Amino acid sequence: MQLGLVGLGKMGFNMRERVRRAGHEVIGYDRNPEVSDSESLADMVSKLEAPRVVWVMVPAGDITRDTVKELSGLLSPGDLVVDGGNSKFTDDRVHADLLAEKEIGYLDCGVSGGVWGLENGYALMVGGDAAHVEQAMPIFDALRPDGPREEGFAHAGKVGAGHYSKMVHNGIEYGLMQAYAEGFELLDKTDVVDNVPAVISAWQRGTVVRSWLLDLLVRALESDPELDDLRGYVEDSGEGRWTVEEGINNAVPLPVISAALFARFQSRQEDSPAMRAVAALRNQFGGHSVHLAGPSSGAGSTQG
Repeated sequence: MQLGLVGLGKMGFNMRERVRRAGHEVIGYDRNPEVSDSESLADMVSKLEAPRVVWVMVPAGDITRDTVKELSGLLSPGDLVVDGGNSKFTDDRVHADLLAEKEIGYLDCGVSGGVWGLENGYALMVGGDAAHVEQAMPIFDALRPDGPREEGFAHAGKVGAGHYSKMVHNGIEYGLMQAYAEGFELLDKTDVVDNVPAVISAWQRGTVVRSWLLDLLVRALESDPELDDLRGYVEDSGEGRWTVEEGINNAVPLPVISAALFARFQSRQEDSPAMRAVAALRNQFGGHSVHLAGPSSGAGSTQG
């Protein structure tokens, strides 16, 4: 079948190639003319035969909203839009209603696989009507990992369910990464363990903590055993925050995911005002040692 693919960045570029390898025709559009197959969204749509399926793979937020709105004026009844980006699940109902006015279908699809998806396939979590899912199933089958469909694809539920599932997936990912990171720091800090990369590499087989994330940590340590080439500054793309918000909204305790999210916030502070306040309080009530600010101040100096 044919697929229109909007957004040919790190994920979209490889997705186009994987779908093509499965024998489908992909006509992509990107603002970068060096990778685009068409000059504009309108040009891309004109090259597709009805009923069209258009997959949107652009950054979440205004860019996705504007793209869906433009597509609503270009597509025809019976066509289908799939949002495969990391949109917040609350946007999906808005997109679906906008397109429904023109009798255009809508699916939201959470996609996991990163830059490795070209070879390994992508885990897909889809929300929307069953008829629309069936319409796009050849593309889903091309993108998902080899093997049983249920091990790499899920029709999660109604519109919004796909992005909600991906949100929770990414929240879990935050917690897993933080646990591995804290374990690495403790191993690196102690003088008991001499070869930290070897220890972490040994966890890859036979242990209960083995995972693809662990494999990626081993890969990183192979090129930089102390991770000294990196700065400990970590962004968050939104899903972790939304997961914590949903935990609050549904009275579901998420202590691990919440702590992992806050750890990312802390990574961006060169000198935390909150921890300065903690240091000041410890000094005031117990006379505990503090580290004074300024180039001439010695570590461990006692104030007051």
